[in-house]
Amino acid sequence: MAKVVADAEELPKAIVRRVVKDKLSQCSKGDGDLTLHKEALLAFSESARIFIHYLSATANDICKEKKRQTISADDVLKALEEIEFSEFIKPLEASLKEKNPGKNAGKNAEKSGGKNAGKQKAGTSKAKEVKKKRKLEEPSSQKQKEKEEDNQDENGSDDE
Repeated sequence: MAKVVADAEELPKAIVRRVVKDKLSQCSKGDGDLTLHKEALLAFSESARIFIHYLSATANDICKEKKRQTISADDVLKALEEIEFSEFIKPLEASLKEKNPGKNAGKNAEKSGGKNAGKQKAGTSKAKEVKKKRKLEEPSSQKQKEKEEDNQDENGSDDE
């Protein structure tokens, strides 16, 4: 049987098994240790992979409609609504708030002139400067740097 899915697209079996077993143990409440047949684990894994592809493609379409290149959490929430999985929206929003409780703290501190007001902005502009420098580098100088690194590796002058 030929392998259809690239290894990079496969979800880790151990994680899929853990997620499924955790959920099933919550539902069965004390019915003992649950086992999963190998084919059932594969079915869960493939279903999750397909769902992720479908959701990400829909979120990408929403992002493109807004003429942006970066998918945001809001795009994913809107995609859930579009693919008719709106019952997932509230739990996902709660999970996002739990994992990012201070998401707007930096913006609020900057507006209020707090102690760290300028730090976040300065870090961002520094990153942009570095990115611009990388873009401005000529391809020939980049190739030269790569050759020098290769020569260092071959000559054993690496400091490892």
